[in-house]
Parts: sequence; C-alpha cells; structure tokens
Amino acid sequence: MASAKIAMQPDEFGDFQTPDALAAHACMILCMRGIIPTSVLEPTCGVGNFLLAALDHFPKLTTGFGIDINDEYICRVKERLRSCSYADKVKVLRESFFKVDWADILRELPEPILVVGNPPWVTNSTLGVLGSSNLPKKSNFQNYIGLEAVTGKSNFDISEWMLIKLLEMLGGRRATLAMLCKTAVARKVLVHAWKNNISLTDAEIHQIDAAASFGAAVDACLLVCCLSPTSHNPDCRVYSHLGDAEPAATIGYHDGQLVADVSSYERWKHLGGEGVYKWRSGVKHDCSKVMELRKEGNRYRNGFDEVIELEDDYVYPMLKSSDITNRCSKEPTRWMLVTQKAVGDETSVIRIVAPKTWEYLQKQGGLLDRRASSIYRNRPRFSVFGVGDYTFAPWKVAISGFYKKLHFATVGPFAEKPVVLDDTSYFVSCQSEEEARFIAGLLNSQPAREFFSAFVFWDAKRPITIEMLRRLDLSALAYELGSEETLAKFQAKKRKEQPHRQPELF
Repeated sequence: MASAKIAMQPDEFGDFQTPDALAAHACMILCMRGIIPTSVLEPTCGVGNFLLAALDHFPKLTTGFGIDINDEYICRVKERLRSCSYADKVKVLRESFFKVDWADILRELPEPILVVGNPPWVTNSTLGVLGSSNLPKKSNFQNYIGLEAVTGKSNFDISEWMLIKLLEMLGGRRATLAMLCKTAVARKVLVHAWKNNISLTDAEIHQIDAAASFGAAVDACLLVCCLSPTSHNPDCRVYSHLGDAEPAATIGYHDGQLVADVSSYERWKHLGGEGVYKWRSGVKHDCSKVMELRKEGNRYRNGFDEVIELEDDYVYPMLKSSDITNRCSKEPTRWMLVTQKAVGDETSVIRIVAPKTWEYLQKQGGLLDRRASSIYRNRPRFSVFGVGDYTFAPWKVAISGFYKKLHFATVGPFAEKPVVLDDTSYFVSCQSEEEARFIAGLLNSQPAREFFSAFVFWDAKRPITIEMLRRLDLSALAYELGSEETLAKFQAKKRKEQPHRQPELF
C-alpha cells in the first residue's frame, strides 16, 4: 500500500502499513549483512507484512511472533498464515505494546533473535490531545530538567519509547533490532543505548524514501542495531539509500556527546571547550500578532492589522531567523515589543513610563494570558523570556536555528536602537562593530565550519542548536588561526564587564 493508515482512529494508532516491497528489501539487506536469526518478533505487526517477509527471507527461523493492538489486523495476519507453509512456527497476540510482558515473551525466543517492524509514527502529545489510553506510563525517561522539561523537549515519539524499551530488554542477548522509524528517533535511540552501555556491537542507519513508501514528508530510515553480551561499539554507519554499498558518514557517541561526523570530530575536537563569549537565544514571547509590529510613520501595525500608538521605550527593531539567513536589506522591517530588561522584571512600571504601551498590553491581555507555555506561570503579567543585558547589546553575531546554512551574520544597531532577535535565532553579544566583525570572521572560517559540521544533523527540524554552538572554544579557534592576540583584547573587555552583570535565572 502506498499510504495505508488504519481505518479505525488512524491518528491514535499512528501506523503506516509497510509496503510488501519495502519489507522484503529491508529483510534482504539484513541477509546481506550476515544476520541469521533463529526467531523473529514483530512487536506492532499490523497486517503482518514485515513478519511474513522475515519468514520468507530467513530459512533457519524456528519461531515467529506477531503482536498488535488492532483486532482486525490480527485476524488478517491469521488469515494470511493459513496459506503459508510456516504457519505452525508463528504465534500472534492481540495486545497493546504497553501491556505486554516483554520479559516473558523474549524468554521464549531462541537466539539469535530478530526484532523487526515499523512502530507508530506519532508523538505522546498528539495521543494526549486525542485522549488516547494507548500510551506508556508517564515518566521522564529522557531525563530532561528545568526549561527543557516544560518547553516542549519532553514531547517524544511513541516509537522512541518502544525501541528503547526493546533494546533494554534485549541487552545481554544475541539479537538484532531492525526498525523503520524517523531518522531523528533512530539517533535518540542510539544515544540512549550508548549512554546506558547497552551492548551494541554494530549499528547502521539506512535512509528510506518515506514520501514514496508512506506519503509522509519526514526523514525516515531503517535502523539496524546488533547486540551481543560482550562488545560495545559507539559508532553507527549511515547510508544515504537503502541498499547502498558504502556509507555516506559515520555518526557516534564520543566524549559524552552525539557526533554527526566522527572523522571531522576527531580532526577538530581540540577546538572544543568553553570560552568567554556565551551563546544566547533571542526573545521568546509566544504571541507574534501582539508583540511583533510593522512601523508606519510614528505608529505601528500589529498582526491583527490594527494601527496603534506606542511610546519608544519598549519597542525595538527586530530580525527574525529568516531575516538573518536571507538578508537582502540591512534595515529591519519589523519591531518587537519587549516588556522587560531581564527575566522576572516587574512589568507594572510600564503603566507609569509608557501609558499607551500599557493600554495596548491591557487590551491584548487575554491573548497574552492564554500563552500555553508554563514558563509564564507565576511571572509578572506580560512577561517575556530570553532577555538580559545581552539582548540590548549594540552589536551581535547571529545565526538562524532553522535554516540549513552555516553562516554567521553581524547585526548592528538601527534607528539608534539595538536590534533584537526572535527565539529561533542564536547570538553572541558584542560592544563594537570591530568586535562583531572579528568574531563573525572566526566563526565563518573553514576550521569552525568543519568543527560544527561534526555536530550538525541537517535533517533535524532545528539543525543549529545552542548546545552545538557552545561546544566551540573561540580562544582555541583564534589560536588555530593565529588571531589569539586580537581575541585577547576583546576578552579583556568582556571580563571587566562580567562582574557588573545581573545574575541569570535561566
């Protein structure tokens, strides 16, 4: 089937039935890799395409097991098995993945074990909105803390939880896990295995054409993890297409971090470390129609097409992520209403300092009060985040987090005001144009590009992350380029400024 979501509540179960040709191709790849299982398990078997393909391709199989929550699917699998010579080898069970006693089932399977399939491509938050009960028990299995736990990072693909659970259960066994999943999920599962010393002897990611197979606009792959009780390999070969003879890259887990290109990392890892310059995110307000404006003479037009009058005190020229990447003009076309100078500042002072601005905020208060993120709870009304002295620095070196372009731009003042950035951008603050252009030159150098390329996954929704940017030590980079004396001059100024900065809450 080209795109066969199930008939009953497809969004809840989130499955795409694997086309027969893709299931057969995946099993053929496993055969070519020398995988010879004795038993096969498909934990979310659907109509059984993967399970039957495995039984066709691996003649030494003695046991097969298929499980699915959908009764209609289980009936179809049983019907298909009636015409197969190996029907007596296979058991099928109708049950939720989250209620199965996996330890008991895996105990019955003779080694080597092949766990194969295509688990649901849906997130826990989507299922929560649908009111589904087909979910794992709540737990912070990703170990996120602080803001990460409340601003969306705690959302996860159900398949991620499933694959991690299966790998943990297979630990210490001779087994292979081969699953179709989102490529981002595959990397998260591998990181979990590497961080938790699950004994992977080999791992591969084979990219697939999800649009052709499932009608899904997402980067997806066949993830293959080979386990044994004895060895541990922190690398994974990545193939651009299913069936390619040579890998396009090798990713891995080195020095406590996920690496997108192991060879580039080994060459440039001496540039890693912390420095005086700290990367920041732009301003987060979560209400663009209210807070982002177009200037028309002495007035402003908001996202509701309302023309309003505001004092200058809290309005700043702004650049969005797209503006930084595709800057055809040096002049900002938008302005942002920034209600605080630092996180937690009292906002009621706006009523006195800028009464027109206060009146506008009061009028739009309902929308601002309904902002979903919990970071605004128990904060002064109309609060924003990502603000501090750095937000209002006259010069910045910035990069977009969303665009697949590793380019750092200098951002200077406009209309005698500092330019602020939105929260899809990252930047370091500078006090002069000379400093900003020097830092941008360092960051756009070839060594810096190759260093960052060791960490960038271009298929990610936000390929450039602040964690990645903070891995580069500008002092080490300047030394590499013979510019350490110039950097030292600017660093000395930074150190003099730091004792006077307010403590940061986040």
